[in-house]
Amino acid sequence: MIDIRFKKTKRKHSEEIEEPKIAVGLDIGTTKVVAFVGQRNQEGTIDVLGYGKYVSLGVQRGQVINIDKTADAVRQAITQAGNKANIDIDTVMVGIAGQHINNFQIPGEIKRRNADSEITKEDVRMLINDMFKVSVNPGTQIIDIIPQEYTVDSFTGLDDPIGVLGTQLSSVFNIITGNAQHIKNIARCVKRCKLEMDGLILEPIASSEVVLDKKEKETGVALVDIGGGTTDIAVFVNGILRHTAVIPIGGDVITDDIKAVFKGIVKEEAEMLKVKHGTCLPDKGNENHVISIPGIKGRPATEIPVVDLAEVIAARTKEIIQRITDELKNANCFSRLGCGLVLTGGGAQLKDIKEFTEYLTGLSVRIGNPEEKIALEKNSEWYHPMYATGLGLMILGIEKDEDLHAIREEQETDTTVTKKTPRKTVTTKEKDDRDKYRPWEKIKEIVSTLINDDIDDEDDFEDD
Repeated sequence: MIDIRFKKTKRKHSEEIEEPKIAVGLDIGTTKVVAFVGQRNQEGTIDVLGYGKYVSLGVQRGQVINIDKTADAVRQAITQAGNKANIDIDTVMVGIAGQHINNFQIPGEIKRRNADSEITKEDVRMLINDMFKVSVNPGTQIIDIIPQEYTVDSFTGLDDPIGVLGTQLSSVFNIITGNAQHIKNIARCVKRCKLEMDGLILEPIASSEVVLDKKEKETGVALVDIGGGTTDIAVFVNGILRHTAVIPIGGDVITDDIKAVFKGIVKEEAEMLKVKHGTCLPDKGNENHVISIPGIKGRPATEIPVVDLAEVIAARTKEIIQRITDELKNANCFSRLGCGLVLTGGGAQLKDIKEFTEYLTGLSVRIGNPEEKIALEKNSEWYHPMYATGLGLMILGIEKDEDLHAIREEQETDTTVTKKTPRKTVTTKEKDDRDKYRPWEKIKEIVSTLINDDIDDEDDFEDD
């Protein structure tokens, strides 16, 4: 059986010492597999130590279809990242996306025996962990549980119930689920590369860590991650994740449209046309500008007017934006977006998409580059929307370790005075910027059980 354990990533040829966590974020996307290695620095932000990227051939619309090809792409990206960071990588924080992702809201509560005592962190963790017992549809699995505001007896709308006196602690929870088979496929790819899963995170949540400002989340904002195969949405209001959704089309459909309309070009040329010469606004195109693509095997060149190219791109982009708008309105989120939309992912590099989206939605829009919690210069090759998910997963890998370390310190403080190994201390502000009680251990347990129940012979998933 596959055994998911937490290991420390070790530097090559060095003794294992207690130091700031080195974490690896692994983004298994439709068009590319990306791996980032990072570590928190003395200033409190996170440095990128290494990076790897490889073309993804086994993923369709965010779902792993071909395990062999996907595992090979993961292996290539991890090897590159490990070599550049000079470490042996054995654990990864993995992202998950795809049209199989769903979410629903349900209330939960626990009863406390002593009404004269204050709500503790353990009470909150117990409430959150208890929600993993919620029944879901056959073939689906809980990926994450996000609490909304808390209620303690008659006190409602509490952002943090710690320290409040009361008997009944309750909240409404956003339950995020995914297809169990797809989760298993991801785990198999990771296992074949002799890696351990440090956690499984919904990709737009990961992207939000490095793209969205705390004030945007407070005011109301929708993060729209336009990937190759899907468009992922995460809505934040009052600092809380309120809604997630996946639209099963992304930037690849625009590329496919270009290839279908203009005969005689291959997909790589269609992608180049979209990125280098394309725009969402046909009126901005030069009517006399024509792009010539050499013909295949001596055939005549394909002549493509830039205005015609823009019309093809605009038609499909309009459909994507309309589906985003419909999703936000159906979820009763559209009117709550005080800061509008933040576009990220590879599709956000499309020329004039910001202006086009503002025109179609009437909302304010900005392009989301990775700049939160991370030490990146604007001229860095990674300062680009397409790398937001990988960098966000890396950050969450670091914060997970710090959160679990803080929990252990809390428990030790209650019982005995223990000599602590010196390590980087996370400031109060940094702790306030993250989820306070993320159920890391419970997520690990659920995913591990799911995989072990399905796989009887581990040798079936080892390399020859």
